[in-house]
Amino acid sequence: MITKEYIVQEIESLPEPLMGEVIDFIEFLKSKVNAEKMETLNLAESSLKKDWLSPEEDEAWKDL
Repeated sequence: MITKEYIVQEIESLPEPLMGEVIDFIEFLKSKVNAEKMETLNLAESSLKKDWLSPEEDEAWKDL
């Protein structure tokens, strides 16, 4: 069985009062993924900043 189908099947078997907890957990997982993406972007920016913030780069891009 495909993972998504299994998850759907399990959710459908839950009692209605637990659905709110499932939604909370899904939202937590989404925010965790977004936080990890932001952390990666911040690390990339700090690593590349030394090359971006240079007089040579300013000169190269001044006409754009």
